[in-house]
Amino acid sequence: MRVISSATLLLCRSLSGGTLGRRSCTLQSTRARCYCDRSHSSAERRNPGPLVLYKSMVEDGKLQHDTFQEKVAMEFEDLLLRLEHYEKEMEEYHKKLANWENVRENESRRLMLEEAELRHKDGEWTRSNYRESWFLERWMLRRRRGNPEPGVGRMVSYLNRERKIDSLAGERPVLPQAPKGIYLYGNVGSGKTMLMDMFYSATEGIVKHRRRFHFHEAMLEIHEHMHNAWKNKIKDKSLHSRMFTWIHNLPFDSKVKEWLIGEERYKQETREKHILHAVADKFLVDRQSAKSGATILCFDEIQTVDVFAIVALSGILSSLLSSGTILVATSNRAPEDLNQDGMQKEIFQKLVSKLDECCQKISVGSEIDYRRLMPSENSNQVRYFWPLNSDNCREFDKIWKEVISQSGVKPTFNAISVMFGRVLMVPESCSGIARFNFDYLCGRATGAADYIAIARNYHTIFISDIPMMSMRIRDKARRFITLIDELYNHHCCLFCLADASIEDLFEGTDEGTLFDLESFQFETETEGVRLRRDVLTAGSVGLGPTSTGIASLMSGQEEMFAFRRAVSRLIEMQKPLYIEGVHILHPMYQQQHGHL
Repeated sequence: MRVISSATLLLCRSLSGGTLGRRSCTLQSTRARCYCDRSHSSAERRNPGPLVLYKSMVEDGKLQHDTFQEKVAMEFEDLLLRLEHYEKEMEEYHKKLANWENVRENESRRLMLEEAELRHKDGEWTRSNYRESWFLERWMLRRRRGNPEPGVGRMVSYLNRERKIDSLAGERPVLPQAPKGIYLYGNVGSGKTMLMDMFYSATEGIVKHRRRFHFHEAMLEIHEHMHNAWKNKIKDKSLHSRMFTWIHNLPFDSKVKEWLIGEERYKQETREKHILHAVADKFLVDRQSAKSGATILCFDEIQTVDVFAIVALSGILSSLLSSGTILVATSNRAPEDLNQDGMQKEIFQKLVSKLDECCQKISVGSEIDYRRLMPSENSNQVRYFWPLNSDNCREFDKIWKEVISQSGVKPTFNAISVMFGRVLMVPESCSGIARFNFDYLCGRATGAADYIAIARNYHTIFISDIPMMSMRIRDKARRFITLIDELYNHHCCLFCLADASIEDLFEGTDEGTLFDLESFQFETETEGVRLRRDVLTAGSVGLGPTSTGIASLMSGQEEMFAFRRAVSRLIEMQKPLYIEGVHILHPMYQQQHGHL
């Protein structure tokens, strides 16, 4: 992926003058934050392997050596070496699988047509000669069998036909043995994302199908695919669906055609009964695109924080892993420790068992947040203003006007598209730059879908009037944390005007904990009614530097992690290295350079 290569070059130029903490490689941790499935490049343009890159940066003084990170880099390097052979095996497997599926489909139709022809002839025969005896025989048969449940006959017919097809088509091609993926877990700022993205960068030119997701985007995309599948299922209920056009042209009477349509419908419904399996293919690779090969799924900040997340991730990840996908994931917790509230224990345990089977679990053991060790020198512009006084307000407005004047375009009111057919109004924006106040972004019913839309459409964001967070505005606080997550994940440049410093922005009170553990909304439509689903965002483990006011008031590690992550990311977003990366790694610039 050329984005990663460019980021690596920029990183090397940027870090040539000094030694940084390990997480300072955040730019190399690249916004591979991948938004698409790219075709692989030629072998000549492959990126360096994770171990090679890591050692090179340590030797050049650009990273501080760490035994945990080196171990992870070695594991990633080993996985990378296995991928080239696995890619070839998977390509051959998908060719055989496609042929096998075609044979099965052809045999299925042939058997159904043979049965339809017999029914057609049998209908004429019974009507002309033996109608009375036929009714008597049917009555006796029902007496012997009793009254079967509705649909049982069709199910038996379907299963019998499937057995015949199996004998005619032969055994399903054997899936190649996939190399084990890697599940990284550890503290905020310990380098998990950096290492995963080093690996993701190195898979360019080796693996055809690969995606990188952050939790918020993954859950929203899963929900969108599920919603689309539901809508398509409703549309396909018509007797005149394109799927059954071939039946209407057959030389059979209407009753036989109705039987054929019923059998086809039952077959489709049986295959689509488990909607998450269908969503899994769309989530990673559109199998209808005639592509084949290995698949890599990189999943940043994997969480199972509510019932929807547990059920969706269990179904989709299990399906993908069972079909040969290699999972590389980061999280704050080991898999077995994700479900702190004990929700859907049976389903969750199946997910844990599948992760144990298909992934190595590796702890990145440092408790230090290395974002805080990134150098701040050579920064010629302040981007975080506090407190909210007249001097800082004037300075904030001055920088806004300077940035706008450089664009050469006057800001206007605008509307941007959000997932599920919604739009979000942007009060002031132009040329990839937008300005909001805190209440507009976090004081209304907004969520991750809105923040993702903002992050994708604007590379530079100004946010004014940010208050200190407390229990009194806990809903606003958790929305603000989700907002920071998405601006960071998309590598946006952020200017803030706040009431307190970054370290003191989150304040605890005697009223209780700050967060209510709600993070973002899913929005869709059901028969014209707006449906909103809340899905949680926080999830964490580990100890580290925290603000004194809030640390003693947290009810659990989830709140602590959400708070510490937001502070850590806000700090990094002020650093020169992060700012330099905006012009390469933000989606708008990637599109301009043809990287998306």
